[in-house]
Amino acid sequence: MVEKACPIGGSINIFGGKWKPEILYFLNQSPRRFNELRRLIPGVTQRMLTQQLRELERDGIINRQQYLEIPPKVIYSMTELGLSLIPIFNKLEEWSSKNMKKVDKARTRYDSSKKK
Repeated sequence: MVEKACPIGGSINIFGGKWKPEILYFLNQSPRRFNELRRLIPGVTQRMLTQQLRELERDGIINRQQYLEIPPKVIYSMTELGLSLIPIFNKLEEWSSKNMKKVDKARTRYDSSKKK
C-alpha cells in the first residue's frame, strides 16, 4: 500500500506562502484590480503577484475576468471554492489572536538559549 502525502499539507500549499493569504484577504473584501492589489500589499513585486494570482486561478480559488476595453481591465475575485476557505481563515485569525503572544515568548526564549 502506498502512503499518501498529508492532506493538510496539500491544502496549505494552495493558500499558503508569503503573499497568497494577503491576496485572499483583500479579495474576500471585494473584487480588485491588479494594481489595487499591488498597492494594498506592500513589498510584493509585480512578478510575484502575477505568479501568485495565476496559481490561485489555476487552483480554482480566484476568478480572473478580463474586459475588452482600452486600456485593458482585469478584475480578480473569489470563486465559490475560494470563499469556502474563509471559515478556515477566520479560525486561523482566532488562533493567532489567542496565541501569538505565547509564540513570541517561545521564540524569545529559544533565541536567547541559542546565543549562549
